[in-house]
Amino acid sequence: MTQSAAGVMDAVLHPEKPVPPSGPAWGAVISLSLGTFGLVTAEFLPVSLLTPLARDLGISEGAAGQAMTATAIVGAISAPTVAIITKRLDRRTVMWTMTLLLILSDVLAAGAWSLAVLLTARVVLGIALGGFWSMSAALAMRLVPSHLLPRAMSIILTGVSVATVCAAPIGAYVGDIWGWRSAFILAAVGGAATLLVQLITIPRLPPIGVASFRSLLDVAKIPMVKIALLVVLLVASGHFAGITYIRAFLEKIPALDVETISLVLLAFGIGGFFGNLAGGLLAEYSLKAVAALAPLLIAIAAVSLLTAGASALASAIAVAAWGFAFGAVPVGLQTWMVRRAVPEQAQSAGVLLVTVFQVAIAAGAIFGGLLVENAGITSAIAYSAVATFVAALIVFVLGPKRET
Repeated sequence: MTQSAAGVMDAVLHPEKPVPPSGPAWGAVISLSLGTFGLVTAEFLPVSLLTPLARDLGISEGAAGQAMTATAIVGAISAPTVAIITKRLDRRTVMWTMTLLLILSDVLAAGAWSLAVLLTARVVLGIALGGFWSMSAALAMRLVPSHLLPRAMSIILTGVSVATVCAAPIGAYVGDIWGWRSAFILAAVGGAATLLVQLITIPRLPPIGVASFRSLLDVAKIPMVKIALLVVLLVASGHFAGITYIRAFLEKIPALDVETISLVLLAFGIGGFFGNLAGGLLAEYSLKAVAALAPLLIAIAAVSLLTAGASALASAIAVAAWGFAFGAVPVGLQTWMVRRAVPEQAQSAGVLLVTVFQVAIAAGAIFGGLLVENAGITSAIAYSAVATFVAALIVFVLGPKRET
């Protein structure tokens, strides 16, 4: 999850023209879901492959973790710029290009012989991520009539949910059997299949509107939005500082084997899937509750790993709880942003949330890597606990007070 949740928010309130008279293009919607699956899978594969990847390239785990940083930094830059740079192109051409970049990234990663090549692959992925989420979900509003938009959004998010559940454990398992490069090869094959579906199903979508950099500054000046963005920085940086190195933690502290780690990562993904559902339900009753309790649960899970992590069972429960909590995070944050921006600022709010979230991912991965290199893996988990606890405290004290 990372930038996917903000993209959905951008779509829901993005002023695009209605679906053409031919009716809803469900095939195109499904192709967008396949795109989200491929992007999220590629983005988080390094988490499950970090140890063998670092060993094979002859680099430290902290250095390998910076692969996440490269993707996040480029994603933050490309999110607000791709739509503007490609403003005269048919949107389906842009989407096809983003999927081609996804495939290229996976191929480069599979053949990487050095950290420089791996980082190049992740930069290419960052461009694809930022470009895809800057417009893909908004295009859904042009593929189906307005009353079917929630269903279309649900289908698109299915790709994210399935990737969250499957990417890490399957990546770890496949990497253990055939080597870490095989996981990226499989991801590239999946990307090629996605491109084929998109070529067949996405109709012509001429460009209509263009985002403005000035509008981003206008939204960022809203007081409650400033607080929300601070919470985004703390939660996302805290989450990724710890979760990027969770495999290394599980290998060294409870000393789990690869098969068990795969199961624990599967529990993390399943927890995230149900956390997203629970967050949506809770947000209908109390926005402050979901915005505050999710980071608080991450903090509790991190503390549990630090205090009882030597127990395999305790570690598994803590990681699953962590996944559940982070699954609920996007719901609270994106709803907060939407309610604090006027309707005509919704698109800019979405792009701003994507950008800040990517910056936070980069900051978390960089800081986590420095902590791992200089103070050990547990220090990264400790930062996760502190950052998310402070985020929860800010929401409780300064967060949204009026439930609407």
